[in-house]
Amino acid sequence: MSKLATFAKKHGIKYFMVSFTDLFGGQRAKLVPAQAIADMEADGAGFAGFAAWLDMTPAHPDMLAVPDADAVIQLPWKPDVAWVPADCVMEGEPVAQAPRNVLKTLLKEAEGEGLYVKTGVEAEFFLLTPEGDAISDPFDTAEKPCYDQQAVMRRYDVIAEICDYMLDLGWGPYQNDHEDANGQFEMNWEFDDALVTADRHSFFKFMVKSVAEKHGLRATFMPKPIASLTGNGCHTHISVWDKTGKTNVFADDAQELGLSTDGRSFLGGIMKHATALAAITNPTVNSYKRINAPVTASGATWAPNTVTWSGNNRTHMVRVPGPGRFELRLPDGAANPYLLQAVIIAAGLSGLRSKADPGKRYDIDMYAEGHTVTDAKKLPLNLLDAIREYDGDAALKEMMGAEFSSAFVKMKTQEWNSYMGHFSDWEKANALDI
Repeated sequence: MSKLATFAKKHGIKYFMVSFTDLFGGQRAKLVPAQAIADMEADGAGFAGFAAWLDMTPAHPDMLAVPDADAVIQLPWKPDVAWVPADCVMEGEPVAQAPRNVLKTLLKEAEGEGLYVKTGVEAEFFLLTPEGDAISDPFDTAEKPCYDQQAVMRRYDVIAEICDYMLDLGWGPYQNDHEDANGQFEMNWEFDDALVTADRHSFFKFMVKSVAEKHGLRATFMPKPIASLTGNGCHTHISVWDKTGKTNVFADDAQELGLSTDGRSFLGGIMKHATALAAITNPTVNSYKRINAPVTASGATWAPNTVTWSGNNRTHMVRVPGPGRFELRLPDGAANPYLLQAVIIAAGLSGLRSKADPGKRYDIDMYAEGHTVTDAKKLPLNLLDAIREYDGDAALKEMMGAEFSSAFVKMKTQEWNSYMGHFSDWEKANALDI
């Protein structure tokens, strides 16, 4: 009996959601009855790749999504259904542009060098009205709403339900809070191997949206859903371990900030490729409304706009909050869970191989004194700039894979062109009478 069929029998599963994530971060799935899952586990569920955001045509053969039985998750809010991430295959070969495959390829490269990447994400989201046009809590109006005790308790039913599910799933959630924007929340769970984190991040987004809908609300991870408020970040914590998983190779108490030589080189790769990797960590037009935002209602955007790093200082693109790890504060809520992890590993491995120097450490308040930094690169101003930076970074494109990079640049450029074909109210307001 197949692993998934056994899982179904043990847990009373009636249906499996065989799911893959496309280039734009969209989750695609087929609902497969448990009686048929053994065949799907062996051969995959069939999809037309052109029907999702993948660089394919209607003439391409069937794309088969082969479920990873080791990563199956029973839906806590609908326990007769299980979600299982899948790896995309076409004519017997992995689809090189499929995000989960991109990540697995890079993890294999790292493992070949005896390195095991562990990460954690801080996925922020808003709870809105069902129409998505207003904050769901009309009393959540404080100028400084971060950690607001009353506001988080008014949404207790939603937040506690999600946290209870994570506890039941064994993710090790450890804190939940109201974030810096009105209507915004963050929930944290323990870090793990990068693929595990990516799968959980993907499921978390699905779970949050589903539970919010159950309560008559709408959850969004959109980078900047409300103009005057802090946007949704997805800060990522990174460390690298040896093959035993017990020794953190980024940790060295004798070095500055407790970051080893290898840790500095990995960070150096992140710094070197930062303007290019922004296309993946910040993949939408809206993403750059968060990065390059004016001061928000709370007094700070909490987002970077310059390629700098620091110690325990949240105003920089990267901070080193403690020995043996660092936090990349660039990614936002639109980041594809698999490509986010993949591009961090790609840039970091590139840095390790070239012994890259992360450059000067800054400890200033970048929001108040950023104008004094004249020797650091600025992050892209918009999605087109980011796509061009990525397309011009041959080393990063090679690390991510030629087929993926070609597909990503092509389809993201099409997205930008679609945006540029849209006429906005702002244009009419500012140019109608010229």
